[in-house]
Parts: sequence; structure tokens; C-alpha cells
Amino acid sequence: MSDRKPAPHGWLILDKPRGLGSTQAVSAVKRVLRQGGYAKTKVGHGGTLDPLAEGVLPIALGEATKLAGRMLDSDKIYEFTVQFGAETDTLDTEGQVTERSDRRPPMAAIAAVLEHFTGEIDQVPPAYSAVRIDGKRAYDRARAGEEVEMKTRRVTIHSLTTGIGARTEPLYSTFATTATRPDPEIGYEPLELAESITLTAHVSKGTYIRSLARDIARALGTLGHVTYLRRIKAGPFREEQAISLDKLEEIAKGAAIENLLLPLEAGLDDIPALQLDPDSAQAVRQGRVLSGLPHTDGLYFAKLEKTPVALMELSGGMAMVVRGFNLPDVAE
Repeated sequence: MSDRKPAPHGWLILDKPRGLGSTQAVSAVKRVLRQGGYAKTKVGHGGTLDPLAEGVLPIALGEATKLAGRMLDSDKIYEFTVQFGAETDTLDTEGQVTERSDRRPPMAAIAAVLEHFTGEIDQVPPAYSAVRIDGKRAYDRARAGEEVEMKTRRVTIHSLTTGIGARTEPLYSTFATTATRPDPEIGYEPLELAESITLTAHVSKGTYIRSLARDIARALGTLGHVTYLRRIKAGPFREEQAISLDKLEEIAKGAAIENLLLPLEAGLDDIPALQLDPDSAQAVRQGRVLSGLPHTDGLYFAKLEKTPVALMELSGGMAMVVRGFNLPDVAE
């Protein structure tokens, strides 16, 4: 008889550091669970972060892995810095410079340009991305030296705002008597030119921040690439809930995972609850349809007291199971 602790169910929200891939993060969680004495546990992540990106990476454990797909479809919020003056083949600091520009955009022009990148926009993903082309990842084709033609996709930028961190240098009008002194008779004020700009973007699924940075720079008459990228929100999960790798390692040393684990339903905070009685819960677990419900149509999170039972789609007073959860009753 095994004396291992039962497999946990819920979410670990990892503050992924730069240099660590999402798959590596999943492997790290599996390792600390194993070293911490837990039974074999299903582990998945709720949305890839590039190795050079950092921030919120939802890690699903046990029955929560059934909700990982919902995280892929959820909105995200990112902070990122665009360095002007050069474009790289990867659109970040990892790649080789493909083209340079001496132009730097005036700060006054940036706000106006950002307005054109909000709402629904067409976007071409980076050649170095996980998009599949004829069954093969685009980045594998690009690294093999193939010419990669990416198809345009439509994404939604809910908001795009400037943040702190822009570095600027003064530039006077061409009518000034010198490059460092305005014409005293005309009195032109210097234009602030941005060497870089830090932005916050609330985006739909499928949005590539590196492509957004490239397109913003080009719209400003220059070139640019991403030098800093941090995800501060993924679906319902925020960076305030995220734990460091050091905190994660405490599980391997015997720390109780309950102190770090968010419940399964934390990934469903945007879905109304549907309370079940014991008989209805048993019927749902058997995959049966519930009828005669007075609720409005839509998706519901069905539970027995505090125990998650299923995601259910309700239509015309009838509720059908979309995704069932195999969890023990703990209501009593």
C-alpha cells in the first residue's frame, strides 16, 4: 500500500522567470510533486510563454487540467518594451538584426498611432512562432533556413496604453539655428524622441506581442523589437497570485501544497454557479441531463456544496454535461 499523498487538484500560478520554457515549468512542477511525496499527478499549463518572456503561467494540476484549454482561449494582459532602431528575425533580443533605422519617433506621435492598434486588427504572426504550417512549427521551419510565409489573422486589442520606462532625447526643429538651441526668434520647443517605449496591452487569444511591437514601430516610421515582455494577467489569474520558483521548491522539501494551491474553481470565476442537491449531483456524474431548471441559458459551473461536479450547458431549462470533474465529496 502506497503512503504517498493524494494527487492534488487545482492551480499553481507560477511567476515564470526569463530563460525557462513553459514545458520546462511543467516538468519542474512534476518534479517537486514527486519529491514532495505526492501520487502521480496530471500537470499542464494554461498558455505558452516564450523563454524570453516572464510572468503569469497558470499550471493546472489533476482535474484542473480539464480547464487548461479555457485558459488558452482567455484574454491576456502584457507589459512590454519596444526598443526602436532595429528589427530582428525573431522580433526580440534573441534574434539577429535584419534591418536598422536611424529614425526615432516623437513621443507626441506615439499616442496617436496606438489608437490605430486597438479594437480588431489584422496581424501577421512572427516566423519564429509555434504556429503550424503544413503540420510543422513555424519556428522549426525558420531555424532550418526555410522561407516562412505567415498568414494574416484577426485578433482583438482591448486596450493599449503607455507606461513608464520610455527613454527620450531632445530634438529641435530643423528651423533651429543649431541642433542644441532653438531659434530665439521662432522659439520652437524641442521634440522628445523615444529610444524605447513601455506599453501595457490587454489582448485576445492568439495575439503576438512581438508582432504588435513590430507593427507599431513601422507605423511610427521606424523599426523595433521587444526587449522586455511580462504577462501580468492570464484569464482570471493575476501576478499578485503568482509564486516564484523558490516558493515552488518548498513543496519538494515538504511544504504543504495547500498553502500555494488555488482551487479548481478559481479558473471559473467568470461562470455562474449552479448548486446541485445530492441526487442531481449523482445524475450529473452519470452523464444524465437535468431538466426543469429555471435558469437562463448559458454555461454553468455545477457543484455540490463546495465540491466541483461539472461544467454544464443550459438551454431551455435543460442542462447537459460539457466537462465532468472526478472529485470526492468534501461538503460534509
